[in-house]
Amino acid sequence: MDDFLGLPMLPLDVWIQDWVDAFVGAWRPFFQMLRLPIEQLLTGINQGLLAVPPLLLIAVLAALAAWRRGAAFAAFIGLTLFLMGWVGLWRESMTSISIVATTVTFAALIGVPIGILLAEYRPAWRIAKPVLDVMQTTPSFVYLVPVVMLFGIGTVPGAIATIMFATPPLIKLTYLGLVQVSPESSEAGNAFGATRLQLLVHVKLPLALDTIRAGINQTIMLAIVMSSIAAMIGAEGLGLTVLRGIARLDVGMAATGGLCLVLLALATDGLAQSAPRRRARPWAGLYARLQRQPVAAA
Repeated sequence: MDDFLGLPMLPLDVWIQDWVDAFVGAWRPFFQMLRLPIEQLLTGINQGLLAVPPLLLIAVLAALAAWRRGAAFAAFIGLTLFLMGWVGLWRESMTSISIVATTVTFAALIGVPIGILLAEYRPAWRIAKPVLDVMQTTPSFVYLVPVVMLFGIGTVPGAIATIMFATPPLIKLTYLGLVQVSPESSEAGNAFGATRLQLLVHVKLPLALDTIRAGINQTIMLAIVMSSIAAMIGAEGLGLTVLRGIARLDVGMAATGGLCLVLLALATDGLAQSAPRRRARPWAGLYARLQRQPVAAA
């Protein structure tokens, strides 16, 4: 159709493609440079996991699970890792774990500081909130298009798409955790002469830690989901196994990869949800007492 209601068709797709071609041609070297730290961390984690004997890695991760959740969860972690190797997907599972670990690392490095800045400078939240809402409501497949244009295809671009997809919830929850700190706690710190930085580090962040931890947990879950979708642009791991199974109509391969993804999600979710018991640090007692004093006075 060359016209609509007598009007020539609007060549919006041509305009967008021309703009994208010009943008990529001008900025692609810059974005290629940005991928270097992500590539180095991802490669280092993946090679490190594959270099460790599977039995030793299972024992170490099971011990970590026992420290955080107890013997029952440690047994679950051990059986999960053993099953991943037993069904022939050990290497793919380690690659998926590497992608998730890289995503969470960079999401935390990006999301937590941005959330803190937005909480400290409230007017910026009015600008950032609609942007974060758009990022969260954008279908995950849409992230693959600009990533392919700017970074190419492969595991590293897949990790970049995963970082873009999984970071906005952490920014929001970091912001919410800080702004929901009670005014009484802040006033107690101010009364004892705390600077703005001391108030943030010793009062607000400890009180917002549970909310920030929930944001990291949500980031982990989104990273696992997106890492499987990123297989469409060549990202390796369990997602690629599922995609190959679907393409070949091999139900067994797809189901096995999907089962390992589900077990990986359950394992990482359990590890991220709880914190180990530890003794209170003496140097942190001052601001804890500051928080209690207004309550005691009341």
